[in-house]
Amino acid sequence: MENMKEVAKEFEANVARFQREWPQQRQAFSTLSQVMKAPGALEQKYKYLIAVGIAVTEHCHWCIAANVKGALAHGATKEEIMEAGWVAVQMGGGPSLAYLQLVQQAVDDLAE
Repeated sequence: MENMKEVAKEFEANVARFQREWPQQRQAFSTLSQVMKAPGALEQKYKYLIAVGIAVTEHCHWCIAANVKGALAHGATKEEIMEAGWVAVQMGGGPSLAYLQLVQQAVDDLAE
């Protein structure tokens, strides 16, 4: 199984490349992301937990790594992250269950 610290670093490196090569597009997406993940009616932690669930149902290992990292940084516990993943499995079925193992791996690799 992949080391999710490496997956997160790979994603961050590619986003940095997008910033260099496609600055206008990258900035537009960055602005949307910043607005949506800013504190609001939902605390940031919960926004990252929602994103973890969506990443599982969309089968995106880069998104899983980035959003588990973000959830942990905003105070989510391992149990909260895994529960968000399990909700995604309930909605997404067997394929999402397969991606839940990446959430578990990311929690193991990224939690300090």
